[in-house]
Amino acid sequence: MMIHSVIIECHIYESHSLKEKRSVIKKVVTRLRQQFNIATAELDYQDLWQRSQIGLVTISSDKIKAEQELQKAIAFVTRIPELEVTGTIVDWH
Repeated sequence: MMIHSVIIECHIYESHSLKEKRSVIKKVVTRLRQQFNIATAELDYQDLWQRSQIGLVTISSDKIKAEQELQKAIAFVTRIPELEVTGTIVDWH
């Protein structure tokens, strides 16, 4: 069994309040959960209005399938126009 996790650091340029930021992050997290076989949540910077850290995780008996699923999810996040990915951390457990 493989546990694969990714932490994505994001900057939300057009956000001018926590309410705007939370709207963007909620949309991103909801779409990730709907489209991919992963768990996801905002992990850090909840009180900063232009910065976020999103965690993604999947469990699989097949390392290649787990990696492919998370790579697709990362690519999805990088295409979201409301935010810019400023860094990613990938980890296997």
